[in-house]
Amino acid sequence: MIIAISLGAALLLGLGFVAQQHAAYREPLEEMLHVRLLLNLMHMPTWLAGFGLMICGQILGAVALREADVAEVEPLLAMNLLFALTAAHLVYKEPFGRMLQLGAVLVSGGVALFLFAGRPHGGHLPDPISSQWLAALPAVLVATALVSLGLRRSLKIKAMSLAAAAGVLYGVQDVLTRSSLLTLDSGLSLLGQWQPYALPCVAVVGLLLNQSAFDAAPLQISLPATTAVEPITGIVLGAVIFSERLRVSPEALAGEVAGLVAMVTGTIILGRSRLLAKPADRASRRRRGVEER
Repeated sequence: MIIAISLGAALLLGLGFVAQQHAAYREPLEEMLHVRLLLNLMHMPTWLAGFGLMICGQILGAVALREADVAEVEPLLAMNLLFALTAAHLVYKEPFGRMLQLGAVLVSGGVALFLFAGRPHGGHLPDPISSQWLAALPAVLVATALVSLGLRRSLKIKAMSLAAAAGVLYGVQDVLTRSSLLTLDSGLSLLGQWQPYALPCVAVVGLLLNQSAFDAAPLQISLPATTAVEPITGIVLGAVIFSERLRVSPEALAGEVAGLVAMVTGTIILGRSRLLAKPADRASRRRRGVEER
């Protein structure tokens, strides 16, 4: 049942990302990282449908995480990349060559291998004011650094940097979600906790970064980094904040390193795809979009 729920969540997430990117990619580049990008997208039925699918996928993912170990759920949720690329291929009728397939498999398979080899287990809900929560600050700083890195880079690098930053914040969001669920399971009230209030703030910023990445480049460029970074961030924060343990045997460490190498390699392969629009075509399309407003 957990497998079915997790795959259902991955499918909804993948379809939601395709619909959101289809709408966001038509927005002017000047709107990246501006709240007005989200405000404009909220008026588009396609984007709203994609957002709804994403929310449904996140709800199913939360249900799965509440019932099963993170290591069982996250590799399956990472399959959203394959669902998204397949849907994008059907929608846009673009070539889905062997290298693109290889890159997608390496990213998703690398995430699965890393999590399967590490297999986090144990853990408990820390006190809301525990110093363990300070581990989230470096994650926020990493996301900030990634955004700064991509600001003055090419569209491709910018899209991947923003997507990676979104993945970091989505990992923080997963930890905050898990904390809220464990709080409910323990019979405590959420009103006295700070995590439920931080959760929507992190989610909105992550959404803005994700949509900005979608605005900068096609799905094949903008999504893999998010897929690779989110579960790893969640696992690392889970180990520090919830005291979950990772396997450290030679075989496990070898699997974890191999998984990381596969994810990085797959991201590079996808990032070298020729599906990124040509600058001239992009500028022409953006000018038409501005004239139609």
